[in-house]
Amino acid sequence: MSREAKPTIVIVEDEPELANLISANLEEAGMLTMTYNSAAAATRFLKKNFANLLLLDLGLPDQDGFSLLESLKKSAIEVPTIFVTGNHSELNIIKGLEIGGDDYITKPFSFPELIARIQAVLRRTETLKDQKVTQNASLAEEPFEFCGAKVNPHRLEVQYPNGETSTLGRKELGILQYLFSNQSVVLSRKSLIHSVWGIHADIRSRSLDQYIVKIRDSLSKGGCSLVPFRTIHGVGYIYDPEDKSDAGKEDKVKVGGGSPQKG
Repeated sequence: MSREAKPTIVIVEDEPELANLISANLEEAGMLTMTYNSAAAATRFLKKNFANLLLLDLGLPDQDGFSLLESLKKSAIEVPTIFVTGNHSELNIIKGLEIGGDDYITKPFSFPELIARIQAVLRRTETLKDQKVTQNASLAEEPFEFCGAKVNPHRLEVQYPNGETSTLGRKELGILQYLFSNQSVVLSRKSLIHSVWGIHADIRSRSLDQYIVKIRDSLSKGGCSLVPFRTIHGVGYIYDPEDKSDAGKEDKVKVGGGSPQKG
């Protein structure tokens, strides 16, 4: 296996001996590893570097593994995660999977099994990545309705109320998907940019606004009502399909940054 093809695995384990043993076995299996004994150290690395997979212990000295994964997702850091822990509780296994973990392995475990589980998650996430068109949107997403138009991610198409159909750009799909997934929430321009382009993207608000103008123009020409899709001046945008009035009702909606999507 070439060096370029080696996946980078971040190991977050508070037992140094076990962390080093895991690292040695994974590197022997053709992987690159980065080992950390605390949530803070792992977070600093992941904020600046790409990783193919995270092996995450629950019992860390500064933060439990569940909280670490949740905080990474809130920061739009999406990395496939396998919990590796001595906690056998069924409730914890369920929680780990529900908050976005890709697998949950309990100690003691065999290294051939751990390597096989890692390879299975890497294959699965690589397949999902092939379907991604933006940081938050995928061709595999189910069709949804936006301002009366039917958005079909499978075909990158929009069908309008007047019967016309047009091709949908990748970034436009990402914006619509994020707005649809965070209905009735005021979304800042920054949160939209981070969700669609990625947290490290060098995209200015003006570029986002141009995409929004293009989306609104297409919806309007297709016979859609733009009442639910409003600009919150100085902040960002909101998609509120329950709001039937033209007047701003910002005081009646939840204000927040929204939660970016997994690919």
